[in-house]
This record gives sequence, structure tokens and C-alpha cells, in this order.
Amino acid sequence: MQTRRQFIQKAGLTTLAAVNLPFADSFSRSVFPKEDKVLRVAIMGLGSYGTRVAEAMRDCKRAKLVGVISGTPSKIESWKEKYDIPAKNCYNYENFDQIKDNPDIDAVYVITPNSLHKPYSIRVAQAGKHVICEKPMALNAAEGKEMVDACKKAGVHLLIGYRMHFEAKTLEVVKRQRAGQFGKTLFFQGLSGFIIGDPNQWRLNKELAGGGSMMDIGIYSVNGARYMLGEEPIWVTAQEVKTDPVKFKEGVDETITFQMGFPSGAVASCLSTYSLNNLDKFFLNGTKGFAEMQPSTGYGPIQAWTNQGPIEAEHITHQTTQMDEMAQIILEGKKPIIPVDGEEGLRDMVIIDAIYEAVRTGKKVELV
Repeated sequence: MQTRRQFIQKAGLTTLAAVNLPFADSFSRSVFPKEDKVLRVAIMGLGSYGTRVAEAMRDCKRAKLVGVISGTPSKIESWKEKYDIPAKNCYNYENFDQIKDNPDIDAVYVITPNSLHKPYSIRVAQAGKHVICEKPMALNAAEGKEMVDACKKAGVHLLIGYRMHFEAKTLEVVKRQRAGQFGKTLFFQGLSGFIIGDPNQWRLNKELAGGGSMMDIGIYSVNGARYMLGEEPIWVTAQEVKTDPVKFKEGVDETITFQMGFPSGAVASCLSTYSLNNLDKFFLNGTKGFAEMQPSTGYGPIQAWTNQGPIEAEHITHQTTQMDEMAQIILEGKKPIIPVDGEEGLRDMVIIDAIYEAVRTGKKVELV
């Protein structure tokens, strides 16, 4: 690589540099643009979604996979080889606090079962590294608040894995809604569900997942209602249906329908289930038009249209865009159109807590 001095000499500018003319530094900045910093990320939890994120990061320009944290030695070995990860950047769940002494890791993406999000995120923060945590951020709002407080105390970012907040067609619908293209938006419908497989997986274990479909797929409709309507709900009602109490044990919800009310008078009607496929749809209706998305939150490509016709945008792997955008948030202070910080995740947890309370009591639950 050519040094600054070599470049100046070859360009016949040695005299310019020697006399230190006022514009010499500005000239050097123009011909030596500052390189964009790259966020160096370790992934914690090397399961199917961790693998999806790792593969997507191969195409990132601002984020790079540099480390792993896993309780399975064989996975660490295979990832070291596949992603060219140095041994010094590999940790297990017992010793990963040592990342505090590793200057080659900037952030850790926590992709573990839900019950481990809080303790591991707090440990990462206490080690002085930025935290990216998969959603839902915690088992409940109280845990989420602990995470937010811990990251603030440590002076690190806490971001939640809301990949849809960066998806092009989603953002276009949000921009049009905010611009008033649909008039006053008064209704949102969110349908989120699929038929879940292996009955022994952690997502059907209350201690690990914190619930059932609501803690997995239902959060998309909770979050989607908020960013599609551009408001925070003030009340919820909810009902649970369980057809298979063997597969869906006590505390593990199979299907929940829930409703939310908003200050403007808008309402949301949503469904979360582990027992039906072909449920991945958002519908937003206003006094002047509508927007519909189906699929709305899958890995893509997303399909979206309005009363004016289809929305066109290039499909880019969601996690690639997510990680590049999060790198700019952490490194440059970029402000996303839809927030992805810990407070955003905490708002969803408050609503999910209220939904579970509404199911338990059969009453409307007011949100403060």
C-alpha cells in the first residue's frame, strides 16, 4: 500500500508538504478518504439462526464476523474453519467474560434461547462490548428493563434484532403512512403463525422460551402494529385457544388472538399461532387508502402493495442489511427510521406482558 509520503513524492508535491501550506492537509484528506470502520462481531449461539446471520454477514460491508461463543466445542471448531475465525476469538459460556481483554471484538450478537438473553447480555455489557440481542429481548418487561439499565451503566449500545425495521418495502409503507398517503390510519391486522415441528425443541419449553407462539412469532404483529400505525397502544385484550395440551403444555401458548387500542382511535386485530401455516400478513387501512403485505415478515422476498399498486424494491438478505445498518448505528450514531434500541424492545415486552395478563384475567388491560 502506498504511503502518504510516497504519494506526495510521486505527485511532485514534496515542496507543498514541506512548507505545510494551509491547504495541504485538506488536499491530503481529499485524496486519502477515511476508510469506513467495520463493526467486529462475535455471535453467541451457533444454532440455525446464528448460522443464518453468519452467512448473511459474508456480504456485509460494515460488519464482520470475527468471533464465536458456544457451549459446543465441535461447533466452535467447524465455525473456526468455515468463517476463518482466530482461536483467540473463540469462547464458551463459562469464559466469555474474558472478551473484555480482547480488542478485536466490538459487539456480541446474543442468539440463544430467550431465558438466556438477559444474563448473557448483561455479562457482555459488563465486559464493555456492545450488545445485539435477538428478539424477544427477554422473558418479560422487568428483565428487559434490567438489560437496558445495565447497558446504559456500562456505556454500551443495546440493539434488538428487529431485521424488518431495515427491510425496503416495509420502510416504504411506513414512509407513506407517515406522509399521510393513506389518510388517517384506523385499522391494522397482523397475522403471524406457522405449524411448529419438534415437540421437544426449546421454543416449546416454558423455562427456556417464556411462553409459546407469542414469544416467537407473535412479537412481529405486536411490533408491526406499532410501526405501521405510528402510535403506542393504550390498552389490550386477548384470548387463548389450545387444541393440543400435550404438545403445548401449561404456560406455552398455542394460539392467541389479541386486540390493541391506540390514542387516535385506531385498533389492531392480531393473531399469533403455532398451529397454522400461511399466516404472515399485515394489512393497514386508512381513510384514503391501504397497504397490504404478504409475506410480511418472512425471510423474503417480502411482497407489498397499496391502493395505488405494487411496491417494488430489490430484495437483499434481511440480516445483511440489518448488520450493516446496526454497524452504522453503533459506530457513527446513525438514527434509523424505526428504532431498534433497547427501549424499543422493552415497549414490546410491556405489551406482551399485558397480553398474557389479559388472557389470564379475561379483562381489558390498560397500558400506562
